[in-house]
Amino acid sequence: MASTSDIKNGLCIKFNNDIYKIVEFLHVKPGKGPAFVRTKLRSLTNGRVLDNTFSAGHKIDEVRVENHKFQFLYPEGDEFHFMNTETFEQITLNKNILDSPGLLKEGENVMISINTETDLPLSVDMPASVILEVTYAEPGIKGNTATNATKSATVETGALVNVPLFINEGDKIKIETTSGSYMERVKE
Repeated sequence: MASTSDIKNGLCIKFNNDIYKIVEFLHVKPGKGPAFVRTKLRSLTNGRVLDNTFSAGHKIDEVRVENHKFQFLYPEGDEFHFMNTETFEQITLNKNILDSPGLLKEGENVMISINTETDLPLSVDMPASVILEVTYAEPGIKGNTATNATKSATVETGALVNVPLFINEGDKIKIETTSGSYMERVKE
């Protein structure tokens, strides 16, 4: 049993007969009244996000997890195949367990959290950013750069990303995986 003082990002807990991962949290101590912890929880079974407030000192059921490094092999419909980089054991996960499956390139390394009690995969933590090549982008229109104008571009994994007008086909761009947004152009 853990308490609200042990809450941190990435902690997996049992709550409402489901397993949730803490995405965000904020300890609040108002001037009047008891302290509490405001959290944003994501269900590891169906991916739904839930906002919840725990009062200070509230007991929470912590789920023991182990993190293992896996390499993404290939997608097959809604299934994604991964290989453990240490034991070479392969597992298949449904794409709804991934935060942004459209940004996952073959050969990319991810961390997969596995429940130690049931040996079932709970969540996939992607790297903070990925570098992908732009395969299609509309040409930028000259004189349309006075504001932060963006256009839609398709990257090598098939995902659509809003990019600045100066990005062209063949450019490599860095994309933040949590929001799926453009960060910068990468020169090689």
